[in-house]
Amino acid sequence: MNYLPQLKIPACYMRGGTSKGVFFRLEDLPQAAQQPGPYRDALLMRIVGSPDPYQKQIDGMGGASSSTSKVVILSKSTKAVYDIDYLFGQVAIDKAFVDWSGNCGNLTAAVGSFAIQQGLLDPAKIPLNGRVEVRIWQQNISKTIIASIPVQNGEVQETGEFELDGVTFPAAEIPIRFLEPAEEGEDASAGLFPTGNLVDILETPDGPLKATLINSGIPTIFVRAEDIGYQGTELQEDINSDPAALAKFEQLRGIGALKMGLIKHPDEIASRQHTPKIAFVSAPKAYVASSGKPISDTDTNVLVRALSMGKLHHAMMGTAAVAIATAAAIPGTLVNEAVSHQTDSQVTFGHPSGVLTVGAVAECEQGNWTVKEVSMSRSARMLMEGWVRVPQENLPK
Repeated sequence: MNYLPQLKIPACYMRGGTSKGVFFRLEDLPQAAQQPGPYRDALLMRIVGSPDPYQKQIDGMGGASSSTSKVVILSKSTKAVYDIDYLFGQVAIDKAFVDWSGNCGNLTAAVGSFAIQQGLLDPAKIPLNGRVEVRIWQQNISKTIIASIPVQNGEVQETGEFELDGVTFPAAEIPIRFLEPAEEGEDASAGLFPTGNLVDILETPDGPLKATLINSGIPTIFVRAEDIGYQGTELQEDINSDPAALAKFEQLRGIGALKMGLIKHPDEIASRQHTPKIAFVSAPKAYVASSGKPISDTDTNVLVRALSMGKLHHAMMGTAAVAIATAAAIPGTLVNEAVSHQTDSQVTFGHPSGVLTVGAVAECEQGNWTVKEVSMSRSARMLMEGWVRVPQENLPK
C-alpha cells in the first residue's frame, strides 16, 4: 500500500498565560482548512493528537490537559479598526471534537507577540523601544481585546521580571484589556446576566442550589463552595481524583447551561465542553498552593476554583478571570458576597496555583448592570517555531 507523505505546515508553539497552544497564520493552512468545516477540525485534531482514548496525546502537540490542547488561527484583520483577527479552538482530548464556542483568555496574551513576530502587524506601528497596542478582534465571541506588547530594539521583548502564579519562570508583563466583554444579542443566552437575575436557583438532584450565571469573558456558573461541600481551598488532585465529583460538576454545568439558554436539552452539554465554565467561590482562607507557596487569608479578597473541559484547572482560565472580575464588582452576586476587604475596582483572587489580580469597570444604569472593561496582566513566550507534520490518511478527502 502506498502512503501519502505528511503535510508540512508552518506553525509556532507558544505559551500564553498558564496555557500553551499551536499557533497558525490563516494563510499558511492548507486551502481546505482556511475556512470552517470538517477538514479544518480534522486537521487541527490530528496536529494536537486527538481523539486519544489513552488521553495522553502522545502522537501530537497536545499536552493531555485542557490548558495545552488548544489551537489558534490568526490573520490580518478584515476590519479597519483592528490589527488582528483571532480565532481560538479548544480541542477535546479523548473525543473527536473542536469547540469554537468561546475564547481563551490565557492564549490571548500570546496573540500580539505572534502577530508582530510573524509579520501580521503593520511595521509602522512597532517602535524601536517601548510598547505597541495591538487591537485584536476576537472572532469566537465578537469582542475587542487590546494587548500592550513590550518591544526592545524593534523586536518583541519576551523575557522580564513579571511573575505569574502557575508559570514557573518570570517573563515580560503583557497588560490586557477586554472591552465590553459581556455577551450581546437577541437570543436567550445574551446579556451580562442572561436570566436577568444576580442570583438564580438551580434545581439539582440534591435540592435547590444558588448560582450566579454571568456572561463576561466566557459564560460562567458560580456557586458557593460551602453549598456543595467544599472549602474553596481545594487543589487539582482533590477534585480530579474523584470521578463522582467530576460527574456532579458536569451535571451542574448542564443544569446551569440550560438555565442560561446555551442549550435546549441537558444532553447537549456533551457537545459543548468549552462553555460554560463552572466555578465555586468562598471567602479568603489560608492554604498552600500547588507549588508549595503559602497563601494567607490576607493575600486574597476571594477564593475561586474553576473547571475546564471536565477537570479542575491548575490555575485560572483568563476568560473565567474576566467573569470573576465582573461578578466581584457587582453587589449581590455570589462572588461579590464572598469578597473580603475589597477597596477599589480590583480584586485579588486565590486559585490552586496562587493568586491573580484583575480589575473591572462595571456600571449600573436604570437597574441594569454593564461592564465596560476588564483588565489583567499575563505573560507569553514563543517556545518553538517551524513546521508541524500531519499524516494525510486521517484527513477527509
